Amino acid sequence: MPFAALGAPRFATLARDRLASPLSSSRAAPAPPARAMAPRARADGSAPPKTVLVAGAGIIGTSIAYHLAVNHGIGATLVDKVGPHCAASGKAGGFLALDWCDGSPLGPLARASFAMHDALAETLALDSYRRLTCEAVALDPRRAEGAIPPREPLSKKLLSRVEWADASSVSGSRPMGDERTIAQVHPAQLCDAMLRRAEAVAGAKVIVGDVSALSRDPATGACVGLVVDGEVIRADAVVVAMGPWTSRVLSAAAEIPGAPAVPAVPAVYGQKYHAVLMRPASGRVLTQAVFFQGLGDPEFYPRPDGDVYVCAFPDPPGVVAEEPGAVEIRPDAVERLVDVARRVSSELAGATVSPSPNYDAAGAPGTRGQACHLPVTEDGVPVMGRVPGCANAFVAAGHSCWGILNAPASGAAMAELVAEGRVTCVEGFDAFDPARRYQG
Repeated sequence: MPFAALGAPRFATLARDRLASPLSSSRAAPAPPARAMAPRARADGSAPPKTVLVAGAGIIGTSIAYHLAVNHGIGATLVDKVGPHCAASGKAGGFLALDWCDGSPLGPLARASFAMHDALAETLALDSYRRLTCEAVALDPRRAEGAIPPREPLSKKLLSRVEWADASSVSGSRPMGDERTIAQVHPAQLCDAMLRRAEAVAGAKVIVGDVSALSRDPATGACVGLVVDGEVIRADAVVVAMGPWTSRVLSAAAEIPGAPAVPAVPAVYGQKYHAVLMRPASGRVLTQAVFFQGLGDPEFYPRPDGDVYVCAFPDPPGVVAEEPGAVEIRPDAVERLVDVARRVSSELAGATVSPSPNYDAAGAPGTRGQACHLPVTEDGVPVMGRVPGCANAFVAAGHSCWGILNAPASGAAMAELVAEGRVTCVEGFDAFDPARRYQG
């Protein structure tokens, strides 16, 4: 499998590409208008589903359940092996950019989602959402190549446009966006708020269980539910949104004896990232995201609660063998991140490092850092739409580093597709069709 072709570019790579061109237009696309609770007639004339199962309670599955509730009056049941946002949706940085996906199939989706994040933050009263600025900073090549001793004292002189990077460690910088085009949110907080609203509006709920396969009618091949902990839970419609574990369930659907074959769906892999949360000893709340170039291209996302989220050094993409909630945190990877952060900023030289969240199977108590697998596809395009050859089954996965950004519009579009049989709220949604590789 040509992993080199996997399209999951890191933010720093995109930042480098944008250094050579001015910022795109900062005008945000308007959020899709809210619609009445009662769904319109489905495109094929059939009745909308009364019961919907969503496999996966990450931010994509949660957003689908939220929009099924608030836009269509359908209370979905989410099934997750561990619980809400236990994987990348609880461990991502939550960085949002209006126009960084322009020129790709993700462009219209990202612009619609960016505006929806603003509306969601107000509707759901999200304390972690805010607008901020972003800077790309090129490190001194000598430091990146190791010519400067790693523990050489920093000058503590800050760059004029960079809030907290030391001038002695860099060779230049460029703005990547301001409050018109850059924002952030805490992904877990957003998930929890959407779930609470979906429950209040339409009775949506989360159950803990291990989804192993779609349940299919052997005669017609149609999906009739999910196999959860070895038993079938029936539903009128099923959405598989299990991130890097999605292909596991869809592959099992193709192997059901007696049922018609299901064409292959583009595979979803995982790319493992480690991250740390560091809190400056000064107590200062920083307001600028910074993408460094060099020393592993670390990315820094300060949060309004005072934490600074730092990530870098991704593993190669591949099939994920680790289970949700049991992703190993490698101490060496965590310490490497901490060391890099302290080398590029005196602000973080004496920062404290937060322990791993309690939903990590990280080993001994007090383990620092966190790890997760970003769901990626070979072509870098998410897989969203109907599962080919399997009526009543849908898939939404493979959002890579843009999963938090694109969750609101992805959820609205998938909810519309499930409830009404068509997508009108996102331009160019056919680009994500799971059958795109198999059409003539």
